[in-house]
Amino acid sequence: MTRFLPGLPADLIETLLRRSPGSEFATGKFDNPDSSAALAVNAFGRFLEHPRDLPPLPGVPMGAPEAVTIEAEMRFPWSGGTHPWLDAAVTTATTLVGIESKRYEPFRPGKKAVFSDACDKRDWGPGLARTNLLRRRLISGEATFRHLDAAQLVKHVYGLRTQGLKRAKGAVLVYLYAEPPLWSSGKPVDPGAITRHRDEITRFAAEVRGDDVVFVSLRWAEVLAQWGSIRSLAPHVKALELRFGAL
Repeated sequence: MTRFLPGLPADLIETLLRRSPGSEFATGKFDNPDSSAALAVNAFGRFLEHPRDLPPLPGVPMGAPEAVTIEAEMRFPWSGGTHPWLDAAVTTATTLVGIESKRYEPFRPGKKAVFSDACDKRDWGPGLARTNLLRRRLISGEATFRHLDAAQLVKHVYGLRTQGLKRAKGAVLVYLYAEPPLWSSGKPVDPGAITRHRDEITRFAAEVRGDDVVFVSLRWAEVLAQWGSIRSLAPHVKALELRFGAL
């Protein structure tokens, strides 16, 4: 099976993927049947050279897309260290939209919330007061998430805020998640985990609501339904469904 769906700009996609620190190809992660990166790349790769074909995402305050990229780095306001990478980013006249895609990750063992000293000591300003409070609660253990990688999302918020200000645009973080009924092995995904993950998304959204970076959660099924209703995108959706199954 080829890595990319027919008709996608394979050379461009490979170039964009190889610049990121995730080593998706070298580690074999991209070719794993459970790969989340493969889903995001094949889905949004369709719009790299044709960004205006991408409709505004459902419920996302963004406007008409002017540019789409994959494996997008959202640098913090300092040079050293590690910076956030999002699965995709969309730029409009007014808004920078970062997209963090999840497929099976929420149903694997969770990660400990860890922030660098630079991230923790930075004054992120009153526009991120709720996010800052959540960061402190994650560090202390007062706030815990079993399925949602809340620490990663907080870092994405900081990166998007930094780059949005730099580009004089508003910023939106989209959490785009799947709820697959089966693992690629055919084993059922725990329905309880799916429900708990959804509850944690709701809780995270309530924690950061009102901050300058808007948080929007979307299911892959919602996005694909939107794209599938557009005649020019319907074949792309069919190809995605054949490759990745129920989402």
